Amino acid sequence: MTGSKGYFTGARGLLKKPTREKGKLNISKLLANYEIGSRVIIKMDSSVQKSLPHKRFHGKIGIVLEKRGRGYVVKVPKGESFSHIIVRSEHLEPYRG
Repeated sequence: MTGSKGYFTGARGLLKKPTREKGKLNISKLLANYEIGSRVIIKMDSSVQKSLPHKRFHGKIGIVLEKRGRGYVVKVPKGESFSHIIVRSEHLEPYRG
């Protein structure tokens, strides 16, 4: 019998949190504002399922193109081209590097 090909297939390690990080989400992460053109890291937060990006984008560095509703449109490299994904601020971190 073949395995299922669901949205979270093979993402068990990506969605698992360390013990100290479990619990309620930090309010500052929800209210974070990102400037257009700033670089961000896409880091999936499993405690919030809304606007969760696909697992292939986890850990990627992208550029914020625009704010759309409560989320941001982020330009992420995908092979030789780019993808535009819509992600909420819970799944983003500022890039410091």
